[in-house]
Order: sequence, then C-alpha cells, then structure tokens
Amino acid sequence: MNRFLIYGATGYTGTLCAEQAAARGLAPILAGRSAPVVAALAQRLGLDWRAFPLNEPAKLAEGLAGVDAVLHAAGPFSATSQPMADACLARGVHYVDVTGEIDVFEALAARDAEAKARGVALLPGAGFDVVPSDCLAAHVVGRLPSATRLRIAIGGFGSLASASRGTAKTMLEAAGLGCRARRGGPIVEIDPAPSGVADFGAGPRPVVGVSWGDVSTAFHSTGVPHIDVAFEATPAMRQAAGAPKFVRRLLGARTTQRLLGRLIEVAMPPGPTAEQRAGSGAVVVAEAWDDAGGHAASRLTIPNAYTLTAWTAVEAARRAADGEVAPGFQTPSKAFGPNFIESFQDVVLTDFF
Repeated sequence: MNRFLIYGATGYTGTLCAEQAAARGLAPILAGRSAPVVAALAQRLGLDWRAFPLNEPAKLAEGLAGVDAVLHAAGPFSATSQPMADACLARGVHYVDVTGEIDVFEALAARDAEAKARGVALLPGAGFDVVPSDCLAAHVVGRLPSATRLRIAIGGFGSLASASRGTAKTMLEAAGLGCRARRGGPIVEIDPAPSGVADFGAGPRPVVGVSWGDVSTAFHSTGVPHIDVAFEATPAMRQAAGAPKFVRRLLGARTTQRLLGRLIEVAMPPGPTAEQRAGSGAVVVAEAWDDAGGHAASRLTIPNAYTLTAWTAVEAARRAADGEVAPGFQTPSKAFGPNFIESFQDVVLTDFF
C-alpha cells in the first residue's frame, strides 16, 4: 500500500480525516504549519508527521518527499489550493482535497492537460461537497441521458451554527459572490437567486438557489449545460438570498471578510461535537429534465456532512495513493463511478420519479 499525506491535519475536518485513517489501520503522514500541534496529534494517533508552510515552495516540495498522494484539508482553498497543486504537479504526487469552492474546481479543471502530461490526478471535492451530490447527479443523468437541465437540492444540512469554522469562512466568502449557476455551459450569476420546491422525502419543501461546488463539477461529470444548486430555504437562507447587490459587495470586500473571519475564529467552536454529528444527516435530491418533457428524480439520504467527509476523503486519498485514479482533472463520479457514494454506511439511494 502506498502512502498519502494529510495536510491541514490539525483543523477540524483534517483531524476527523486523520482519526478515520488511523481507525482504518492506514498510516498517513500528518502535516500542517505548526510543528507542536501536528506532533501532538500524530503522537495521539501513532502516526508520522511533518511541518511545513504552503508559502515557501522549496519547503513545501521537500514536505511531499516520498508521498504518493496528498489529502489537502487546509482551507480556505481559494488561498491554499494553488500552491499545493503546484507542488503536487511538480513532484508527481496525486492531489485530493475537500473544497467546495466553485472557482477552485474550475482552476483545477483548467489544468487537466498539464496533470495528464505529468501523470498526476487532480481530485478536488472529495468530501460532503461534492461526493454525494456529484454521484447522485451522474446517477440521475444516467437515468435520463438526454437531460439538458439539472437541479441539485440539499436539505437538512443545518445552519451556520452547526458548521465548522472553515465551512463558515467559505460560506461567508461565497455570500459576497451572489448565486451562481450554469446557463448553456458557462457559469453566470443569477440575480435574484431562483426559488422553487424539492421533495426531501416528506413532500415539497421550498428551496432557494446557492453557489455550490456542483455548479462546476456536475457539468464536468454529466455535460448537462443548465445546472442549478439549491438549499432548503430556512428563513435565514431566504433573507441572505434576497440581499441587495450592494450588501453582497460589502460582504465580499476584503476588509469585511477579514473582520468577519476573525469573529468566526473567536465566537464559533471548531465544529460540531461527536454527539451533534451522530444526531444529524442530510438529504440530497437531483432532478433532470430534457427538451422532450422527460424527467428523472433521485434522492440520497446521507449521514452527517463532516462524518461523511472523513469517510469519503480518506478512501479517495487511499485509492489515489494506490494508483486507482486516472491522471488529469477528476470529479468523484468520474474517478470512482456514480455508485461510489453507496459504498458508505447509512447512505440510501431512492429513485422516486
């Protein structure tokens, strides 16, 4: 078995991944910026460790020596993905991350030819965003191959209060960008955010459009030109979706992002507790339509987002390290097939239309 490295191992999601890997008897190298913090986690789990920064290319390259794949869990990925991907491509190391950021997906997709030439797999989105939704999108389009429109709706994900600090910062960053979707292939901003209904298993529920990773990845997985992603419309979600453009611009300003990011660090816990994770889950619905009136709909019930992320990301990194992922840009369903998500505990797939 070849070896992978978890970078950002001491963050909330990174620690869950490290614990999951250790529980499975795998032996990844744990890594991050702070030697004392990484060493303490590695000692607790009985794993090797390294400490190196992302902003010093020589040290970063040295940190990847002898590694077959990296599981990159240090966000925000808008700032950290490129240096890690650069180092992986330079050293011939497969790259896996847990991003949910549209622009990160698109930037890595643009490096497909480079990655193929270097024999490196680029597999972003190996966690909750976007493994379940990407696999479900590929599944439902497989049921309706003539599909020209796809909508993914996510329910039960919870509020900002149930998110990790890293997720909260990513959601804050996305709030300044408005609602993005695919229209005829290209990614565009939709103002105001579209609304509708989705059946998460207990009848139609209101949903509102959001900027979510599948706006990028579902296109690469299915080729469907019109793609929307929506969340179950809580009151807070509706209010955020209806915010005027000037408010979104204010949220997106660098100073505002910096100040609110510091507030998140001070005011929020690292993430939900084990008990909170055990008592929560989510539902993903994918619906596809074609120009002749055809319609297919499927539903995926999944465990807690962070728990699932640890499971799927560690398995993706293990497979990448063992050479089971083809070189080039990959989405989860392209790398492992639409049924990948069904290999995990407490995942239930239902075709309901």
